[in-house]
Amino acid sequence: MGRMTRRGFATAAGIVLTGLTVAGDAAAEGVVGAGAAGRRRGSPGAAGGVPQGGELRGMWLATVTNRDWPSRPGLPAAEQRAELLRFLDGAVERRLNAVILQVRPTADALWPSPYEPWSQYLTGVQGRDPGWDPLGTAVTEAHRRGLELHAWFNPYRVANHTDPSRLVASHPARVHPDWIVPYGGKLYYNPGLPEVRSFVQDAMLDAVRRYPVDAVHWDDYFYPYPVAGEVFDDDAAFAAHGGGFPDRAAWRRANVDRLVTETADRIRRTRPGVRLGISPFGIWRNASSDPLGSDTRGAQSYDDLHADTRGWVRKGWIDYICPQLYWNIGFAGADYAKLLPWWAEVAAGTGVGLYVGEALYKAGDPAQPAPWQDPAELSRHLTLAARHPEVGGHVYFSGKEVLADPSGAMARVVADHYGRRARRPVRS
Repeated sequence: MGRMTRRGFATAAGIVLTGLTVAGDAAAEGVVGAGAAGRRRGSPGAAGGVPQGGELRGMWLATVTNRDWPSRPGLPAAEQRAELLRFLDGAVERRLNAVILQVRPTADALWPSPYEPWSQYLTGVQGRDPGWDPLGTAVTEAHRRGLELHAWFNPYRVANHTDPSRLVASHPARVHPDWIVPYGGKLYYNPGLPEVRSFVQDAMLDAVRRYPVDAVHWDDYFYPYPVAGEVFDDDAAFAAHGGGFPDRAAWRRANVDRLVTETADRIRRTRPGVRLGISPFGIWRNASSDPLGSDTRGAQSYDDLHADTRGWVRKGWIDYICPQLYWNIGFAGADYAKLLPWWAEVAAGTGVGLYVGEALYKAGDPAQPAPWQDPAELSRHLTLAARHPEVGGHVYFSGKEVLADPSGAMARVVADHYGRRARRPVRS
């Protein structure tokens, strides 16, 4: 497959950004109840802000398409476990303190879920028991090493194909075929259906009930990235549930807002202290579309994914935001040096933690622009971020590159910025 961001797993189409292609890895009144509003944090240093024990230093560990782990489907349980422990040990060696493990990549599970089948990325066969509990093991072993374990879920992606018959017979998408929408060569749950929103929350919260995870983590997939020449067919859902909204886009944003606020409330009721963090596409809106937007020229999460990422922070609905700032300093369409202070300003005074998603996978890749050929590029990102007290840490995509570090960029970050072993963040 080659090196791609997480968006690359979901769409072969790129996101056009000022003539270049980035490899593809407002809210309605009355959406938020008092419970969700109560999640607002008072100040940095509280649960949602800069961790009291120090900065967050994390890495994503992707399981979709066996990107990072397991190295291939069908490995014996002992080998899967050994590989997982090598990633956890590698995080410690790199002086990190958090691992964000993808545990629900395609409406499936890396734990014994009563809602969805075992992931095919474990055994090669969807629904087949791998003979051990990967998420339970990951939580226990991460904590034993002083690492946080954030459980990374994809709420709406069902499959990287459009054939429901390829899903296990008991899969909810086959039991409820009216829940799914084929689009761009993939299958998605329809975010406009209240029963879907309730179900995906049940499925994710099952893991929170079972395990002392440190956070629930989502990435940048809400409504899918636009695919030229295709329409996401939610006509029936809009006709049934879109009354009172000025247009379909506002209704879609409200659907995503409800997912955020309802999940936040349910996390707090299920296991107090577990955070809700989201890692969105790095551009909320361009300044050309909205004076509150960033000085960028690219895809917009607010308009294209119907995800009001800035609004979630300003309203205090989530505990942390980890925007994917996957561009180099000086990149014309989305300059890291411009986006970072924009996000710092968004987070300022909200009590919502700000961690920066870093494109380690681009370092040394000959297909990337010249700045990525310099192993010091990422280190310069951290130097720049240190000027902004709102930035509470960085997360690297992804585990394979953190350990192998083919360009030496991760070693440079460690040498320049991680002089001491990270403590597990302590929060009030």
